[in-house]
This record gives sequence, C-alpha cells and structure tokens, in this order.
Amino acid sequence: MRIDDRKIKILQAIINDYIRTGDPVGSRTIAKNHNLGIGSATIRNEMSDLETMGYLEQPHASAGRIPSSKGYRLYVDKLMNNEMLTIEEDLKIKQYIIDSAMLEVDKIVKQTGALLSELTNLTCIIEAPSVKKSFIKSIKLIKVDAENLVTIFLTDTGLIRNHVMKISKMPEDDALNKINEALNKRLVKLSIEQINLEVINNLKSDLVEYEEIFNGILPSLYETLNDADNSEVFMDGATNILNYPEYHDIDKAKQILSLLDDKNKVINLFNPIDDITISIGEENYNKEAKECSIISAEYLFDNRPIGKIGLIGPRRINYSKIITIMSEVVKELNNMLNDHV
Repeated sequence: MRIDDRKIKILQAIINDYIRTGDPVGSRTIAKNHNLGIGSATIRNEMSDLETMGYLEQPHASAGRIPSSKGYRLYVDKLMNNEMLTIEEDLKIKQYIIDSAMLEVDKIVKQTGALLSELTNLTCIIEAPSVKKSFIKSIKLIKVDAENLVTIFLTDTGLIRNHVMKISKMPEDDALNKINEALNKRLVKLSIEQINLEVINNLKSDLVEYEEIFNGILPSLYETLNDADNSEVFMDGATNILNYPEYHDIDKAKQILSLLDDKNKVINLFNPIDDITISIGEENYNKEAKECSIISAEYLFDNRPIGKIGLIGPRRINYSKIITIMSEVVKELNNMLNDHV
C-alpha cells in the first residue's frame, strides 16, 4: 500500500492536532478543523489504512488515532514546517550569551543546559567538555612552598587540571623555568591520547637531571588520562517530563525517572550524526526510552566535537519549535566557546 498525497495530508493534520492537544484524533475532528475537501467517512477509511501501514496507532477501541513512532519519523523528515523563535525566546538566548561571557567553560556548558530546559520544557542533559577530546594548551609547575609543587594543565577548551607533588629538593627558579619549557615543548598541542611511551621517554631524556620531578609529573599525567573518560554530566529540568500527560501514568513515570536517575546512561543514548539527530520511540535501543523522543547534538571547539548535548521528552513534542531552539542555542554555544578560550 502506497502513502499518497491525501494520506500524507491526513497524517500531517493528525500529528499537528495531537501535538497541540494531546488527545487522540478522530475523523470528524479532521473533517471539521481541516479543509481537506473530503468527508469524515473517507477520512476514517484513510486513517484505517494509515494504521495498517504503521503510521498511526489506536490506543483504545473507541478512541481516535495517535501517531506511531513511524508516523512521527515521516513527519520530522518530510512534513513539518520550520517554526521561528518568538521575540521572548530570542531575548532569552541573547541574555544567556551576555550572562555567560565571563564564566568558566564548565559553567557555560551547565548554564546552556538550564537555558535549553527552560525554553523547551524538556529534560536537558549535557556532557562537559571531554579532556580526551582536548589538546594541551599549556603546562606549568608552580612552587607552593619548600616541599610542594603543583602541576597545572590547561587545555585548548578551557579545562584546567592540577596535581600537587611533594619533592625532597626544590629546584631553583631558573631550573624550574627550564623544566616548564621542556614540558611545554613535548606536550603542548597533543591530546591526552597522543601522550604515548615515545613522548614520555623523550620527556624523560629532557629532564634527566630532574628525575624526582619527572617521576612526580607522571602520576599527574596518568591521573588526567584516567579522568579522560569521566566527563561530568549535567542535568536540568528532570521533572519537566512529568508535566506531560503521557507520564501521569505511574508506571510510565517510574520508568522514565529510573532512566533519568542514571545521567551517564542517558548521555549514551545521545548519538548525534548530523548537526541535530532525532531518535523517536522504538528507535531508542534502551527499553526505558521506547516511549521517548531524544534530540541530540554535539557542540564544537575549533570545528571538532568536545561534548554531547541532548533533550529527552515524550514522543508528542513540538518537534519544529524544539529543533529551532536546539539549533540556535548550540550555534551560540559553539560561537561562545570559540570566542571564550
């Protein structure tokens, strides 16, 4: 059975009405509210065909129809119209840019999650910039007192990691400058993944006179390496999803709250492929997300991805408006990060 233009118009009308009202849509409603030039009996037959084809579902025997995941997918890919930002939404995004201008990178990212949650009324989960995907911008040893040095790593994405080491003999200032020069010569512009045995051996040769310091720096490198896969994950608006009628059912509410309880599990559901990726219902491999839609993106620094950002809500969301908001906020986040660091 082929989905012809008439079926597409009926499906589009049903999805638009259902997104707006949350109520199953019947043939009489479509005939009354949409000027399709056909009667309710014809619409009812077409709706039956659309259900057979998998684009609609009937939650109860006497109820109207609602879109299936397949129906939403066709709608998102082919049928929906782009919705513009309101003046208020545009002002909130601009105010966010002003408020975030002087913040550290992690705080900018966290504030982005709060903004997206507020604008979309969905739950936002955002991964802080990954050390693993960053490049070392500078390393500096700083004397704390007669026995302690602190190693400070700064990445190109603005992440700072530090490690304190205790040593028996503090080098003179000139020697400390020489050590800092050697560290920066060998390690700057490398990612954590690129600091291999060859790099470490070359550094050891450079610091042959300062074995104790070299041996103290290695643990800080390994600690940074171990932290590379443990980016912080922020969540905002966790209870927003419970405002949707779909989650007034206690079992569904428990299911989604169980999923949201594990932020790392949710962030792994975000698999952006293009600028923005939308996965709907059964397209989500996690059973707890089968009734959800997930909108995800990567944010960039220097044209490379450094973290994931996503929204999670029910299947019945205003895709057009949410995608517009997501696109604009991620664009501004990317601009801010590249201007900031």
